[in-house]
Amino acid sequence: MRRVAVWLALTMGAAIAQPAIVGHGGPVRAIAADGQHVVSGGFDGTAIVWPEGAVLRSHDGAVNAVALMTDGRVVTGGADGHVIVSRDGRVMRDLCCHSGPVAALAVQGELIASAAWDGTARVWDGSDVAVFQGHDGNVNAVAFAPDGTLITAGYDGTVRTWRDPVRVLRLGVPQNAMVTAPDGEIATAGADGMLRLFAGDAMREVMIDTVPLTALAISPDGAQLAVASLAGTMMVLERVSGRITTVLHGTERPIWALAFAKGEIVSGGAAGVVSRWDAGSGRKLGWTGAAPVMPDVPAADRGAQIFRACQACHTMTADGGNRAGPSLYGLIGRKVGTWPGYRYSEALIQGDMVWTPETIDRLFEIGPAAMLPGTKMPEQRLTDPADRSALVQYLAHIAP
Repeated sequence: MRRVAVWLALTMGAAIAQPAIVGHGGPVRAIAADGQHVVSGGFDGTAIVWPEGAVLRSHDGAVNAVALMTDGRVVTGGADGHVIVSRDGRVMRDLCCHSGPVAALAVQGELIASAAWDGTARVWDGSDVAVFQGHDGNVNAVAFAPDGTLITAGYDGTVRTWRDPVRVLRLGVPQNAMVTAPDGEIATAGADGMLRLFAGDAMREVMIDTVPLTALAISPDGAQLAVASLAGTMMVLERVSGRITTVLHGTERPIWALAFAKGEIVSGGAAGVVSRWDAGSGRKLGWTGAAPVMPDVPAADRGAQIFRACQACHTMTADGGNRAGPSLYGLIGRKVGTWPGYRYSEALIQGDMVWTPETIDRLFEIGPAAMLPGTKMPEQRLTDPADRSALVQYLAHIAP
């Protein structure tokens, strides 16, 4: 069963207000919101539904795109080329599949559109699929016009409206993201730092940054746009006037994903966290959600400090459950690939290595890919032997 979704509740502590929520074991690549829930997709191969902190694992590789349907179904697109529809943590449909990574998704009613780096876009309508091919290279963005017409944008610098005949706008610069407004206007985010808006034959341009734009979102009423760049710049604009109304002051760079949710903006990027912002003031908001539970260890413990980077993916208690990675409870002396309820890569299931202080030290000395070929663990190393020793001692203390 190559693709089986496991719905895992993250460790729940007391509800607290946090400036950001964590759970992904690496950068957040995609975000969708519907006013009640936020879904984030990560390079760690998971999608997470917030604020519950429930993890969906159904892709063999990064989750590059997410979308929410009106009845609560979650749609995810992955680096494995699959588009998967889930509800309550169970895979309902695996819309197989593109021959390259899925880069973007759009939904309208029962229609699901996907754009991929195989140079195609697809529209799924029940069991039927229509394939749209014409871009020269990666298709980076996809959206529906109000009348259901498919629109795509790509690395080849074109925006294509798939009516008969197909309308092609040639911009001469790669387009990384796209949204459509209720009145039919199209907005795209360019690799030249330019936000472009198209209505009929008219085009407007707004310079946002001097580096590529990486994310774009539109408010449900179409009045506002949010845009982000490779440098971490985030802005809110009035769509009709193009006037910048709010600058969001974050420290994360780059920002890979944005979404609107009830007067707020939700962002995610390289830091691997999901953050909330007031769309009017730009103020960063707290998030009431699951509080990470850490064992009782001295705050000055170097190993505990190092482990905080691992905490996003792993719990440490017997009843903590799994996150993007398996629980580390009882780690010492445990054979790899054996923690109950976690979907391991086949390489770990077939492995015979046992976790000991020595093997843990070696893992972080040479990196997971070299130590355990085929693992999905994000690549990370600790080059300082003292840091590795501190981490091993900490793990031995709290995960004997």
